[in-house]
Amino acid sequence: LSLFLTSSSSFVSVCVRASTRNVCALQRCSASSFALSEEKVMLQNMCRDFANSVLAPNAAEWDKEHKFPEDAVRQMGELGLLCVDGPVEFGGSGLDTLSYVIAMEEISRGCASSGVIMSVCNSLYSGPILKYGNDQQKEKYIAPFTSGEKIGCFALSEPGNGSDAAAASTTAYQNGDNWVLNGTKSWITNGRESRASVVFATTDKSLKHKGITAFIVDKPTEGLSLGKNEDKLGIRASSTCNLVFDECSVPAENILGDLGMGFKIAMTTLDSGRIGIASQALGIARAAFEVAVEYSQTRKSMNIPIVRHQLIAGKIADMATRLEAARLLTYNAAMVKDSGKNFTKEAAMAKLAASEAATYISHQSIQILGGMGFVSEMPAERHYRDARITEIYEGTSEIQRLVIAGRVLKELPSQ
Repeated sequence: LSLFLTSSSSFVSVCVRASTRNVCALQRCSASSFALSEEKVMLQNMCRDFANSVLAPNAAEWDKEHKFPEDAVRQMGELGLLCVDGPVEFGGSGLDTLSYVIAMEEISRGCASSGVIMSVCNSLYSGPILKYGNDQQKEKYIAPFTSGEKIGCFALSEPGNGSDAAAASTTAYQNGDNWVLNGTKSWITNGRESRASVVFATTDKSLKHKGITAFIVDKPTEGLSLGKNEDKLGIRASSTCNLVFDECSVPAENILGDLGMGFKIAMTTLDSGRIGIASQALGIARAAFEVAVEYSQTRKSMNIPIVRHQLIAGKIADMATRLEAARLLTYNAAMVKDSGKNFTKEAAMAKLAASEAATYISHQSIQILGGMGFVSEMPAERHYRDARITEIYEGTSEIQRLVIAGRVLKELPSQ
């Protein structure tokens, strides 16, 4: 019980006042020493101000009540954050991937749930349609989805396929000018609120992964029902549910790319998605780091701030180093993508490093806070819960290591 004696309201007030004094200094230290353009600094400041004023003050309540932040998402759309690197002609902001990374970190620092909603809209929904869709599909499924009035989702995972994306048991058969989908997609972020989904289904089992096709499916539509909202450990303000297809008819014109291109579309989309999740993990890690630093400067032990004890100072140093290293890997992945080169390895490295940094930093944040880290009066426990998923979705840490090793072996000269 003595661990929790510091959880008095007066002590929390002291921490809040200290947070207000130190937040500007912390934010100056939070960004890499990377030279950002004036445009990117302006974007960073805009997103930071929005996160500080709208997201962070409400994140705990949204998390507690499992409340989808509808108004905040609409405001994110108004700020141009739901299609950051999409072309202006289709409602996008016309920026690059590095701008997206910078924006995602700031938004996720304020609210990790808002961060994953933003990531799905940008990387997983708009991304494949912009890359593989025709102009008619972009007009219908991108332009109306950038304002925040409508959002999209991405349906690849299934109850039984786990990390094996090629094992799609959802099927589609042709019926005249339509394709009819049957099967269940699981763990779908934005599944309940979305108005359209990129869905992957097997159209020819004999071709295995080359027999998977991507479809754009309107929501709601006949033959598509939703499962219950999952009760998750973290990112609880974002909705996650199953999409259940039962003789769901989709027009042939809604095939994304060509017949049988689904697996390729899924893999290239996940590469981009990993940059988004790396950015989300950076935001979570930074939020946890800031809490720990602020607390360690305020909390006293043996008449000195605990940060002056070497063990605590060592933790702060390790946390800062992992955060900075993860950010630089994520920036690098974004720049390689923007250069037009293959970025599979770089995206996997960024996602692996940032997600594991988020888990480590949020864990150490709780250690530094002690009993205060274990109660919901402080946000450290929420950051810890939110961080854990970043090592799982868009490919587990184990899958990232396989991807990295595979690319490295390809790049090395044969002996």
